Amino acid sequence: MKKIEVIDLFCGAGGLSFGLKKAEIDVIAGIDIDKACEYPYQANNKSRFINKSVTELAGSELKSMYSPNSIKILAGCAPCQPFSTYSQGPRGKDDAQWSLLEQFSRLVAETGPDIVTMENVPALLKHPVFGDFVDALKQGHGMQFKYHVTYQIVACDQYGLPQTRKRLVLMASRFGDLELRRPSRRKTTVLATIGKLAPLTAGQADPKDPLHQSAKLSPINLKRIQHSRPGGSWKDWDDSLMANCHRKDSGRTYSSVYGRMQWDEPSPTMTTQFFGFGNGRFGHPEQDRALTLREGAMLQSFPKSYKFVKKGMPVHFTTIGRLIGNAVPPLLGKVIGESIQAHLAVKNRC
Repeated sequence: MKKIEVIDLFCGAGGLSFGLKKAEIDVIAGIDIDKACEYPYQANNKSRFINKSVTELAGSELKSMYSPNSIKILAGCAPCQPFSTYSQGPRGKDDAQWSLLEQFSRLVAETGPDIVTMENVPALLKHPVFGDFVDALKQGHGMQFKYHVTYQIVACDQYGLPQTRKRLVLMASRFGDLELRRPSRRKTTVLATIGKLAPLTAGQADPKDPLHQSAKLSPINLKRIQHSRPGGSWKDWDDSLMANCHRKDSGRTYSSVYGRMQWDEPSPTMTTQFFGFGNGRFGHPEQDRALTLREGAMLQSFPKSYKFVKKGMPVHFTTIGRLIGNAVPPLLGKVIGESIQAHLAVKNRC
């Protein structure tokens, strides 16, 4: 039986790799420019981490990492900030991050993997850089192979992620059409995911788990969350609690800001700022605080045991929040891995 091996570009804290390994796919390396990813990636995935920009990588370097005669997979989730609906203000094509998908395309061409998979934000579909990437894969422009390409917008909650996250997933194989497996449509709730964690007040930390700690709240925000109901909005508050931005016409449409989640529903999309009460519907359903870092990670489908910092090291909300919010949910990684396994079994390639 042939080995199935993956190199994970833009690997982050290891969400995709962790999910692929759960699907019994061997992840031989993860590559990311962010040094903060090194510890969580290696500690949880037991795979090699390479702290390097993709702009400095050559296909020959990647090819040398794969075993001879293995099924070679190149995976990547180029940083999505230029395409994200959460980005504030316009980003032109001179934004350096636009070129990262082009770099991914270059590395596919130079490496010649058997299978390519990419996860990103749905808005990427609207940009020419994505169309160029798909055309290059299909037509073999500069590539070693022509690929069968499928892509779709995935509602992750239909696969059991306790979060209403939508992602663009591209799958390309030189062996034939590679489809993402059908969703289970089994929705998982906030209660089922984080309901058994120790209760906390704002600014408190669980002594048994440094990541289960919440950010402090200002006196005004403490009053605001006390007047908030699950699924409601700042429109439920007394007038004296309203923020100045909400009094303007431009701020009235942001109804989920300063909101509480609901126990019996999936959470909203976890952003890199999910630990802040004022950054979205990130208020705990009943405790007067925002989500803890551990709760955000679990809503992203990281197991409770997932390590993000070395024992005894300080926990920085901004850094860890970024790692969690930017991650590919491990559950989605597992679905991708299972789909690849099923595809290769049908094609008798293993």
